[in-house]
Amino acid sequence: MDWLNQLNPTQQFVIFSAVKALVAVVVLLSIVAYTVLAERKICAAIQDRIGPNRAGPWGLLQPAADAIKAFLKEDFIPAHVRKVYFWLAPALAMTPALLTIAVIPFGSQLGAQKMVIADLNVGVLYTFGIVSLGVYGIVLAGYAANSKYPFLGGIRASAQMISYEIAMGLSVIPVFLLVGSLNLSRVIEYQAGGLFDWLVFKQPLAFAIFVAAAFAETNRLPFDLPEAEQELAGGYNVEYSAIKFAMFFLGEYANMVAASALMVTLFLGGWTLPWAGLNQPAATLAGGLAHVGIFLAKVLGVLVVFIWVRWMWPRFRYDQLMDLGWKRLLPLALANVLFTATFLWARA
Repeated sequence: MDWLNQLNPTQQFVIFSAVKALVAVVVLLSIVAYTVLAERKICAAIQDRIGPNRAGPWGLLQPAADAIKAFLKEDFIPAHVRKVYFWLAPALAMTPALLTIAVIPFGSQLGAQKMVIADLNVGVLYTFGIVSLGVYGIVLAGYAANSKYPFLGGIRASAQMISYEIAMGLSVIPVFLLVGSLNLSRVIEYQAGGLFDWLVFKQPLAFAIFVAAAFAETNRLPFDLPEAEQELAGGYNVEYSAIKFAMFFLGEYANMVAASALMVTLFLGGWTLPWAGLNQPAATLAGGLAHVGIFLAKVLGVLVVFIWVRWMWPRFRYDQLMDLGWKRLLPLALANVLFTATFLWARA
């Protein structure tokens, strides 16, 4: 490593950031691939079926088989679509989740390196700014398909994003009133004191609103109105096939992983585990890896909840979805902001 020590700090920063970004993307795509497999296995168990079990032991090579199939299938482009937008939409659906991961602290530190790609002081503003871009891929797909069902799916996605993005943003304001910082690393440090310092216990209403909004933002049941197979035949991705369809599919699951990571960071203590004594920045390599493992375990736990809800809850009607967003969650989120601000003012 002598050559690394000879570089100036800027060059070292660029190299370490690139390595962390590469590792984070590889881990994210691996989690996405096996979340799909987990969903198929859990769905099968709930429906008293076996699920994928042919590709490798216990079906563990099924994600690789699906990837090969997506690449080898015919990439059919209907003649009536708007071709430029039709090509652009799948990439826009996948990109925001990758960008969101950049500011998530997925561990304390390994050696002198913080386990976050970009430790921004306005991390939460960046996150919400990027997350809100995800809907553009869906809306663009609905417009590009030049067909009624995809167009309806795109319209539903935009209305749903507007309805729940506001509630989601308001739900995290009490968190940052308590922490006093928009830096996600500071949020985790605030929760490092003990189990009941986790913000899920201090702000249970904010957590509940954030969870509901996260389901809506990722288009998961009971909020999957933009796809709604029974009424829109798949919605915005009806006209897509092969790798383009796979990118939408991966984008949905990548957004689930990003939402789960944000949930763990804001409310579930991030990489800390107080009762195991793992609530301070790691001084050793083993401690740093343990923190990364704790963070990933929490993210996987939240993903299991995402999957379980899909196969246990019915879909809302569209009027119920709008009613919940505007008449229930939004007033509750506003009231929670006012209550928290008043409480902190009275205590000061």
